[in-house]
Amino acid sequence: MRMSVIGCGYLGAVHAASMAKLGHEVVGIDVDPAKIEALAAGKSPIFEPGLPELLVESVGSGRLSFSTDTSAARGAKVHFIAVGTPQKAGSYAADLRFVDAAVEGLMPHLAPGDLVVGKSTVPVGTAERLAKMIEPTGAMLAWNPEFLREGFAVKDTISPDRLVYGLPPEPADAATAQALLDEVYAEALSHDTPLVATDYATAELVKVAANAFLATKISFINAMAEISEAAGADVTQLADAIGYDARIGRRFLNAGAGFGGGCLPKDIRAFSARAEELGKGEALNFLKEVDAINLRRRDRVVELVVEALGGSAYNKKVAVLGLAFKPDSDDIRDSPSLDVAVRLNGLGANVVATDPEAIANSRRMHPQLVFGTTEEALQDADAVVVVTEWSEYRALDPVAVAAVVRGTVVIDGRNCLDLAAWRGAGWTYIGLGRK
Repeated sequence: MRMSVIGCGYLGAVHAASMAKLGHEVVGIDVDPAKIEALAAGKSPIFEPGLPELLVESVGSGRLSFSTDTSAARGAKVHFIAVGTPQKAGSYAADLRFVDAAVEGLMPHLAPGDLVVGKSTVPVGTAERLAKMIEPTGAMLAWNPEFLREGFAVKDTISPDRLVYGLPPEPADAATAQALLDEVYAEALSHDTPLVATDYATAELVKVAANAFLATKISFINAMAEISEAAGADVTQLADAIGYDARIGRRFLNAGAGFGGGCLPKDIRAFSARAEELGKGEALNFLKEVDAINLRRRDRVVELVVEALGGSAYNKKVAVLGLAFKPDSDDIRDSPSLDVAVRLNGLGANVVATDPEAIANSRRMHPQLVFGTTEEALQDADAVVVVTEWSEYRALDPVAVAAVVRGTVVIDGRNCLDLAAWRGAGWTYIGLGRK
């Protein structure tokens, strides 16, 4: 099948390369010439395991090409919309300018029977509006939300854990749209991937509801960390104990500095804003507290550092290990780790921050920070703060690290270190919600 992908950021680049890997003929379209030039050369503009190799393979096969000209989409049967929906400035609502612009730019190149497929995360009701917009072209619209995990995006696209189709209301159009999507995802469907074929509104709600649930689960255990600290309990053992309950599960019950990235924070805020517009704001009032708990965790990490340094971080060297919002990513959008580094720097600490992949992005956003290697950050540090749980930080030898620092104080902002090993090596170990 010939298809186009409008928007070649994180979602679009992965989707385009993965569809080509599956045998489709794909053109990726974006307004950023530098991004398109890099992708056309098989170079990934983001750090995502497996994507560089996939780009080289797919471009080399001739099945994947890139362009800044939307007319390159002409002749494709399926057109994926994969542009960003950031948070509006001064508002919780999603900014849909890029989605609208993508659809408007695509319309002159659509033919009757074409299928436009939304993958961007949008407020419920958006698909219905866009379907009416493209109706005069004779094309149809479907909504096919993405469920990518950064660090596993290629796998999640080629072998998804489920597929969701939001189909047109007319039965004949719905059948045609589903047949086209079934052809797109024939490989996944051949492996019995669960499929939910539904209406526009439900498909739109699936993604934001999933993110709201995950955010709530993370903030729940972080709320328990606050209680554990006050009561003298250990939140990691608490999470283990309740996680054995199959109804609850252990995943996403890791207390720490909280969630970040380009999805969860802005998606739960946009979900709340849309609920207000629908006159049901009270149904999602709890998400405001989920957000507040999450932001408090960053405050708590900074507080613990200051307390460990005797009440002031001024002129103390602090090694901040981690800048990306999660490991196996260079994404610093709404990153708790980068926020902690910036706040400590603002308190007068001599911060040296490091990360395996996110230093370049962090330097562009916060050039006032000092960045270095792990060794440079640790040398003569008065305190060490782990805020992104990269495997290389989890594997640090506490005895070897003690030999190069000035102060043996470690604040484990992700509860990812071996408490016994670090304390056994003479460190003052401080975790969130731990004794």
